Amino acid sequence: MKEKLWKLRQDYEIEDVERLAGELGVDRVIATLLVERGVRTFEEARRFFRPSLEHLHDPFLMKDMANAVSRIEKALRNRERIMVYGDYDVDGTSAVAVVFSFLHSLTDNIDFYIPDREKEGYGISFEGINYAKDTGVGLIIALDCGIKAVEQVDYAAEAGIDFIIGDHHLPGDVLPRAVAVLDPKRADCPYPYKELSGCGIGFKIVEAIVEKNYGVKLSDNPEKLNPQDRRKLDEVKLRLLHYLDLVVVSIASDIVPMTGENRVLAFYGLRVINTHPRAGLEAILSYGNVARAAGTPQSASDKHSSAIGGYFARNLTISDLVFLVGPRINAAGRLHSAFDSVRLLLEEDIERAKLLAKEIDDYNRERKELDSSATETAKLRIESDEKLRGRSSIVLFDENWHKGVVGIVASRLVELYYKPTIIFTRSTDNMYVGSARSAGEFDIHAALERCADLLEHFGGHKCAAGVSVKPENFELFREKFESEVRQGIPPQATIPEIEIDATISFAENITPKFLRILKQFSPFGPENNVPVFLTRNLIDTGYPRVVGTKGVKHLKFAPIPFDERSQSYPAIGFQLGEYYERVRRGDHFDLVYQLEENHWNGKTEMQLNVKDIHFRD
Repeated sequence: MKEKLWKLRQDYEIEDVERLAGELGVDRVIATLLVERGVRTFEEARRFFRPSLEHLHDPFLMKDMANAVSRIEKALRNRERIMVYGDYDVDGTSAVAVVFSFLHSLTDNIDFYIPDREKEGYGISFEGINYAKDTGVGLIIALDCGIKAVEQVDYAAEAGIDFIIGDHHLPGDVLPRAVAVLDPKRADCPYPYKELSGCGIGFKIVEAIVEKNYGVKLSDNPEKLNPQDRRKLDEVKLRLLHYLDLVVVSIASDIVPMTGENRVLAFYGLRVINTHPRAGLEAILSYGNVARAAGTPQSASDKHSSAIGGYFARNLTISDLVFLVGPRINAAGRLHSAFDSVRLLLEEDIERAKLLAKEIDDYNRERKELDSSATETAKLRIESDEKLRGRSSIVLFDENWHKGVVGIVASRLVELYYKPTIIFTRSTDNMYVGSARSAGEFDIHAALERCADLLEHFGGHKCAAGVSVKPENFELFREKFESEVRQGIPPQATIPEIEIDATISFAENITPKFLRILKQFSPFGPENNVPVFLTRNLIDTGYPRVVGTKGVKHLKFAPIPFDERSQSYPAIGFQLGEYYERVRRGDHFDLVYQLEENHWNGKTEMQLNVKDIHFRD
């Protein structure tokens, strides 16, 4: 295992912590966690701990939103055929499901389209536009893609097809000449929040249409409305809030910041998915062991014990959506067709949804086998080649690797080697296509820009990107990318870091009040990650053990402070089984961990999710 550096966060002023602790009546650790997350006043803390619909922004603040709504309303009045176009990942398919299902309630002259990952690749394809032309489409609403589709939008215009772009990726130098380009990252867009998911953009389109027709906003304070407008607001909520189960799945799966508007949408989305999710998500959650893994009842007799709308009130978290829901929705687009994912998310009959969910679960099993095989092949190639091991980057090609799993393989290799990684395979047009993943703070998109002369296409962001290169340029690209990485990453940055939020004491800090407040930091995600704590000089209380299957060794133990009176806590260290002997023999150690609730056999207990161990020599 690659040794990790521990880095205690110090990006805050002690005065801010002391002042906030006094204003809120909380201990310094809680105040530190808040200040680290940009919360420095009582009012900011109130908004952080009490997400409210009133904190949402007016969708019409987004550049071109009025144009988009007007064009959609014109299409509805004239019964034009509308096509909702989206990317094949979770964000894209959930965005399509939101906008399509809403517009389908207003017109039956509507279709949706998802490009084939293998044949068409990412983004707006000419094949998709030709399909729209052949089926009489007059308006395409593109979601989670299209911000750089300048040629494609022009091609559609020549065929008499208008475009509305709803994207959240970084624009290029030239925007597509669409009727509306909705993207908060546009330089000229005044929308206050820049980090919405693609599905979040789709939701804002729906929100704008509904609010325009009702004359009230989702963000209105009902206390300040007259009775008639309060009734309208209730109707607006009824029309809109049930889409938030899809929005929260997109926020979780697309790894967008859990701040501002995303935090509000995720907070209410978790309420929906935990109480009354749509049939497609219910089918995913109830299939196999997914529901039970999230702490839901294990028998039908328990199902209505705490129900809203006939569904058991679960306790799903963002992490559950990332690991249990997102991969299953993604699997169809990776291995077969993302049309299946959209059909599942649109299905209203639970029995038909379960049949679709079974197919998608089978795809996910196949995906696991493919990515596991490809990862092992890549590891063997790296470990057996001294030159590859000595490089600052990993760039590998294998025509036998499935295009749908190269991104997963790249992510796994970054976890193992902590180097910017690009994994390539061959596409049907003989192009080398790959997925890039960064390590640490290295901006992989910027590095690809500096290699653009050797690439056919690339797009993405700082942490991840898609790439295509001609076979004859592959080796030249690999060497140029390696040079960019070597120059851009100092030697110390090749060692993985664990960022620690605070040092705490078992006895002084882990109290019922502390844990109660800590739970209110959720929903967790980027820029509001689960807090990571450090406690020093611990020993095990005895009887540690190694658990796990298929050669993966996890460590279960019960640490206790050596020099203070405190209770011990159960701890699990995933993939830390190599430390068993030293823990068993009583060596002293420092521990970096997260505090979490473990639900098992109807019981809930607090446990330490251990991220790393440093022994005190």
